[in-house]
Amino acid sequence: MGKDPQLEETLSKVQKYLECFHLPLEKLQEISARLKKDFNRGLGKHTHHRAAVKMLPTFVTATPDGTEKGDFLALDLGGTNFRVLHIRVNEDEQRVMKSQNCAIPQEMMVGTGEQLFDHIAACLGEFVNSQDLKGQTLPLGFTFSFPCEQKEIDKSILIRWTKGFNCSGVEGEDVVKLLKEAIHRRGDYDIGSVAMVNDTVGTMMSCGYKDQSCEIGMIIGTGTNACYMEELKNVKRVEGMEVKEGENRRMCINTEWGGFGDDGALKDILTEYDEEVDRTSINPGIHTFEKMISGMYLGEIVRLVLVKLTQEKLLFNGETSKALLTPGTFETRFISEIEKEDKGVENTKKILADLGLTSNAVDLHIVRLICDTISSRSARLCAAALATIVNRIRVNRKLDHLKTTVGVDGAVYRKHPNFSEELQDMVRRLAPQCDINFIVSEDGSGKGAAMVTAVAQRTVCLCGTRY
Repeated sequence: MGKDPQLEETLSKVQKYLECFHLPLEKLQEISARLKKDFNRGLGKHTHHRAAVKMLPTFVTATPDGTEKGDFLALDLGGTNFRVLHIRVNEDEQRVMKSQNCAIPQEMMVGTGEQLFDHIAACLGEFVNSQDLKGQTLPLGFTFSFPCEQKEIDKSILIRWTKGFNCSGVEGEDVVKLLKEAIHRRGDYDIGSVAMVNDTVGTMMSCGYKDQSCEIGMIIGTGTNACYMEELKNVKRVEGMEVKEGENRRMCINTEWGGFGDDGALKDILTEYDEEVDRTSINPGIHTFEKMISGMYLGEIVRLVLVKLTQEKLLFNGETSKALLTPGTFETRFISEIEKEDKGVENTKKILADLGLTSNAVDLHIVRLICDTISSRSARLCAAALATIVNRIRVNRKLDHLKTTVGVDGAVYRKHPNFSEELQDMVRRLAPQCDINFIVSEDGSGKGAAMVTAVAQRTVCLCGTRY
């Protein structure tokens, strides 16, 4: 663009507004150290009740070793549709033999729990029948994407409904038991053992089938979360799972790291835009970390910055539009389109025009800079959190050097042109003694759920553990 003094002055002013999003390496190391303390609090017997980062035990005590095989059912319930899948696992592949989507009518989402589970059991029965599986009692992996307290691998208590569901008689109850009772009421088919699966754990397990050094699962999509294999002796909050001297038993921990900062631990890096996003959200004060980095909120943070800079007459000649002033209109997917190397400028122009904004070359440059700054902060914060996990695993195992794999899923990671590269680069700088490989998950809530069930079956056969 050349050395236009007016442009240089405008960019200098814009950079001052964006300084609050910049997180140098030292600050990221500090954030990682804070999260480490929160991990210990969440795992502690007497401290987990008041921990912002919940560190929930999943009762998954092993990852795939390549010997898993058999046929499995998977049930994935997390929204207005649910999926039923028949998955075949052998030494060579995890193959979805057949899958079926089933709708949940709006009235059923707010009806009784019995109605909901009867509907799920009916759809599952129809699927079993159509696949000629009726005579078999196949194990089932159940991905239930609502806040639950897992008591055992096949016992999970619903804490509260979210995502528009409010069925009576389910909160405080074991959802596996409710599913089994609904199947029993039908009486025309049966299922084998059931394993409850969190979608992050499913991500780790589906990747663990391809790479047996995968012991971490991470999702960066609409929301964000991670899980990892923790030494069982450190999971003080689980009763009755004592570890003998010299034993190296592990359990997968669902960190629920989206809640990091809910106790004020991130107050010093929150910007006025983060505070506004939180204030206008459906859950103020909850999931602070998630609101700074996940797909549900990144677009809104960008919109608030655009409004501010327009009001300061640094963008669009100081003229806003009705669309720009409307919350939720700047979608997170726009950020990925704007930051593309080849068609980024063209995409930016079209997106701004669709929002009723007239832009010039300087505006286009500034909007791209804003998107890059905010997505970069997201990647760096994610890297700080992931570095906490890999450094923890290395120290837990008393290793000078750790080689491990992270299974990843989520639209922000998959679709943003620079996010994965920046995250990987930064986590390697924050965890220099760790050699980290990243693989993208294929269907964590389907194939991953089947793998949790397959591994649980294998460990039962080997050691007679209850399942």
